[in-house]
Amino acid sequence: MKALVLGGGGREHAIAWKIRQSWDCDAVFAMPGNPGTAQLGKNLAGNPGDFIQVRQAVLDNSIDIVVVGPEEPLVKGLRDRFEEDPALKGVMFVGPGSAGAALEGSKQFAKEFMRRHGIPTAAFGSFTSDRIAEAKDFLKSLKPPYVLKADGLAGGKGVLICSSLEEAFSELEQMLGGKFGKASSTVVIEEFLSGIEVSVFILTDGKSYLLLPEAKDYKRIGDGDTGLNTGGMGAVSPVPFVDEEFKGKVAGRIIEPTLKGLSEEGIPYNGFIFLGLMNCGGDPYVIEYNVRMGDPETEAVMTRIDSDLLSHLCACAKGTLGEEKLEISDEAALTVMCVSGGYPGSYPKGKAITGDPVLFSNSYSGPVKVFHSGTAESQEGILTTSGGRVLAVTANSPLEKSVKRTIEEGRSLAYGIAERISFEGKYFRKDIGLDIIRYTEEK
Repeated sequence: MKALVLGGGGREHAIAWKIRQSWDCDAVFAMPGNPGTAQLGKNLAGNPGDFIQVRQAVLDNSIDIVVVGPEEPLVKGLRDRFEEDPALKGVMFVGPGSAGAALEGSKQFAKEFMRRHGIPTAAFGSFTSDRIAEAKDFLKSLKPPYVLKADGLAGGKGVLICSSLEEAFSELEQMLGGKFGKASSTVVIEEFLSGIEVSVFILTDGKSYLLLPEAKDYKRIGDGDTGLNTGGMGAVSPVPFVDEEFKGKVAGRIIEPTLKGLSEEGIPYNGFIFLGLMNCGGDPYVIEYNVRMGDPETEAVMTRIDSDLLSHLCACAKGTLGEEKLEISDEAALTVMCVSGGYPGSYPKGKAITGDPVLFSNSYSGPVKVFHSGTAESQEGILTTSGGRVLAVTANSPLEKSVKRTIEEGRSLAYGIAERISFEGKYFRKDIGLDIIRYTEEK
């Protein structure tokens, strides 16, 4: 079987890496991919959001299954175009159509969907520029801090948390005035939820689902969760408070009502759903839906799946996921992201990456995997930086030890490898996993 993974980051490298382990995988392709995915199979030039380019790649390479990494092609209807094309009728596709992808593509749709189906989430209101006075009155009814979200996709930058009402008023005016382009022509204002965040993932065919390993990610650039938000500076899986009781609440209050709601509204769904949750005193609330896997959580989660991911993906696409059984390893995973100096602001590209070459190859068989995120290869064959987030270093450690010892071992392994990687301006957070240790000690 031939698989095509759309995207070029660490998430896609991790997915391709796991697919390639399947006994049924004859070849894996990535569009556009990166030097890491190139070691697994073949990279194909093209834009994952361009249907014509993706279609040609599928036909030219006799692709059997397409797995979409990023959200934008899904929101723009890539699956819908596939289903309309007779030449692609036999190709399996993992990812929802535009109707299902609206769970991520429109914050307003997602919040109203949750309201309709009784799914726990923060109180909210949605406003356009002609209702700015109402929006300000709604802000006045809330307690600080204030959460403002651009309705549409804003490259991960469309969520603002304001500490004062004056700041919230100012940001609201800027957002409705075009700060994020069309994405913020509607702004969703939410009540702030206090608690601990966790990312929960499912793979679903719209009827059945597999609950993948959960993860906790680290968004801020600085240690202690300080500084600007990023695409993610690290991740840990599993998360200690996600016990059987909490999972039961997530399943009964969130996952099952979500799938039932999609079915009742006539929205077919075959793909991943990422539930961004807040644990508020033991009760889960939905912060947001994503219609794909998270990054860098995927780089941790994929290393904890022991069963055949390709088999699960095919069953998802065919609607037979109820016949699949997910197997999760008895190891924890800790991911540290090495980023370019200046990120998440402006940063240079093309900096040579040095270190033991085996670390950057998929042949490395140790307890640490290095997934390529923002890398490129020069004409001379030199590995270089090409993005803000450059390499994701993931370490696995046995879970039979105490949580503290497990995380400490994972930190030692991951940071040991991260220190051996060099490029000008390299930076990584030093505190990934320390909050998990503190949490377990306090308990």
